[in-house]
Parts: sequence; C-alpha cells; structure tokens
Amino acid sequence: MIETKFPDFSLSRLLLNTFRPKENERICILIDLPDISLVKDWAFLNNENFSIQRHAYDSFYKALHENVMGELKLTGGDFFAYKETGGSNLDLPDLAIAPDGSELSLENDVYPNYDIILCISTYSATAPLTAFAKQFGFRGATLHGVNDIILRSGLAVDYNEVSKDAEKLRLALTRADHFEIDFQVENKIYTLKLDCDQQEAQKSHGICLVNEPDVANLPAGEVYFVPTGGEGEFIMQYGDGTIGLQTVEKGKIINSSLIRGNQSTIDEHNKKIESDPVTGELGELGFGTQELPVSGRDIQDEKILGTMHVATGRSDHLGGSLTPDKFAKPINATHDDILFSPSKTPDITVCEVRMQRDDKTIVVLENYQPAAHLRDALST
Repeated sequence: MIETKFPDFSLSRLLLNTFRPKENERICILIDLPDISLVKDWAFLNNENFSIQRHAYDSFYKALHENVMGELKLTGGDFFAYKETGGSNLDLPDLAIAPDGSELSLENDVYPNYDIILCISTYSATAPLTAFAKQFGFRGATLHGVNDIILRSGLAVDYNEVSKDAEKLRLALTRADHFEIDFQVENKIYTLKLDCDQQEAQKSHGICLVNEPDVANLPAGEVYFVPTGGEGEFIMQYGDGTIGLQTVEKGKIINSSLIRGNQSTIDEHNKKIESDPVTGELGELGFGTQELPVSGRDIQDEKILGTMHVATGRSDHLGGSLTPDKFAKPINATHDDILFSPSKTPDITVCEVRMQRDDKTIVVLENYQPAAHLRDALST
C-alpha cells in the first residue's frame, strides 16, 4: 500500500472543490437498497450488510446537518432511497422513499428540485444520473462502493490538484491514433488494439462547475477514451476467478474461450454475447492518474496511476453512442469496467501499453507502472 499521507476527510472541502456551490443551492442524498422500505425510520442502519449506505448517513447526511449546510449556506439536506438496480449503470427506477415513509418520484420531485445530488450506492448510477443532470440541470456526484479507505484517501484529496495532474496526462495521451495493449498470462502474450482516431482524450477530475450540469464519478482521477474500433485479444478475469480469452473484432467481444476456471462461466458469457451482441462492445479505455492506496473497490482502484481499464456496454455518459435502447434487454444495458491492476488481476500482467500518435510509437505503461512519457508529463 502506498504510504501517502492524506488529510482527514472533510465533506465541506469535497463539496467546495467539486461543486463550488452557490448560496442557497439545494442538496440531497440518494442511496440504493434491495428493499427500499428499509429507509423508513432509518431501519437499514441496523443491518451491517449496508455499510455503504451507513457511510451515506454517518459521513454525509449527519455532516450536512451538523455543520456543512450552515458553513456553505446550502439548503435541503434531504435523504431518499430507491430500489437497487442489480447492475452497473442501469437505468434507475422512478420511485423513491424518504425516511418518514413518504413516496416520491425521482423525475418529478427530486431531479428538478435539487441543485446538487449525491448518490452513494452499491451499484454505479453515473450513466443514468448524467443523462438526468443534462435534462434537469442539476450537478451531482456518484460515490458507489464507499468504504473507510476511500473516505480516508480518494475522497480526502484536493480535487484541484487531481485536476491538474489529470490534465497533464490528458495532454500526454490525447489525439492518439490507437493504443496497443499486451496482456500476459501463463507465459503467453495477447495483444488488443483499440482505435481512437485522434479524438480528444477526456478526463475524470472530480469537478462540476456551476452552470454546467454534469455528474462527477468520485473518487476521480483518470484519462479516458471511447474507442472507435478494436481488434485482437485480451484476457478477462470473471467474478468467480475464471480467466477467459476475449476475441475482439470491430470493437466488440465476439467470443470468449477458457484459459482457467469454470467452462460454465465462459458459456454463460458467450450466450449473452450471442443473444445481445452490443453487450460485448468496448465502450471505454481508461488510465488512472492518482497515487492512492488499494481500496478493494474498482471505483478507487481504477484511478491509481499505472492501472488501466477497458469497459463493455453503455457509453452515452462518456460521449459514446451506445444508449440503453440499443440493447436487446434493459437488464443488459450496463457499463462494466474491467480493471487491470496488481491487486485486482495478479495472474494477468499488462506488460506494455503503446500509443501510436503522429507516426510515433510511444510506450505509456510498463508492468503496471507509468513509462517515461507519463512520468515526464507529470513532472512538468
């Protein structure tokens, strides 16, 4: 674990850095629960399985009402729960319940009536909330998977500094023609090529300026692209530990084959790709930009400098064209990050990532470490 010293978590500092809120802006908190009636009378606080939602209450809601709203001159401070979606970035249900048991519509009662919305949930809601932010004009932050380590590190940093480093790395990577990524497992190397067609790189830097409706994914700190195509092969580790080889054509996974683990896991994945082909579309290539401790949650660990991730599925919240309506089933319209890091995928090595730009081949990562090109960019 990195021995970086972080300041104590301060909700005031986080809100100031991320939103720079104006006086009298209304703020609220959203959580997800498998049974939303558990929000009534704060019943979920008695269940140790809801540690994320407990953080939403202890570290955010209580802090808002104890001092933060007064200090920042904010109003509201309300708390609502919606039924968990069961998947990353799936569209949100409309029904919400408040702790007093009253039922509300997110689209009628919440999105139009709050200026800042914090979503502290089990499943990421970045994609749907980004769409609603642009529709209703609010700013927000998604903080799914919050735990003690994230509060003490990734949410305690100064996002003005995070933004500066992210911009340095964005400029070092932007306008790339394509990237080639070498994956090694069991002494074999497989290569994936992802086309970027000289697009401007984007950054997740934790800042949502006033009058610019958007949603920050916190902890922040990455540079990312929405690939325009891709060919080759890459290794993926499934949730049960199974390792499969993914064959990619025209920017989509078209087949998975077993390297190690359970054939049934591979069969299920292939069945899903066959029945709903867009689930295999590669919708993101991302690079971490921060020095952070491993948290055990992808939301922070994918922001660590030296790691990289690709993602399948929905990409509209990143500027891509894959929207939920293009999936055969609504439940498949997820955006799923596939993180490669020493902690998450110890049996898979990303031995080299090369960027092709302006007729030059530039190494950007080597064995989960930033190569000279990125180190030099950060030192400027």
